[in-house]
Amino acid sequence: MKKSIYNILKGTFLVSDDSFKNWRFILVISGLAIIMIASSHSADKKVYEIARLKNEVKEMRSAFVDGRSKLMKLKMESHVVSVMKEKGLSPSVIPPKKIKVKTQN
Repeated sequence: MKKSIYNILKGTFLVSDDSFKNWRFILVISGLAIIMIASSHSADKKVYEIARLKNEVKEMRSAFVDGRSKLMKLKMESHVVSVMKEKGLSPSVIPPKKIKVKTQN
């Protein structure tokens, strides 16, 4: 046990006669570690993108609600009357008359 630990610390397992299988194992482990790190970075990037898009959706939704409430205020009859008074127009005091069209035979 003590001898194998010294071989690992000295690095003799990398230069011995059967070191090819050790190098292959190290290369496979290194490749897997690189793939794992790349996958982790990709997942983190996607999480940040999702969070950014959620914030953007919230902002768009609040802008939509704000615009809709402003539109409702602009469509109110009292607002329309006040804007028309500024332009010199006033609502009619004579009620509208219904026009009936008779069909001719």
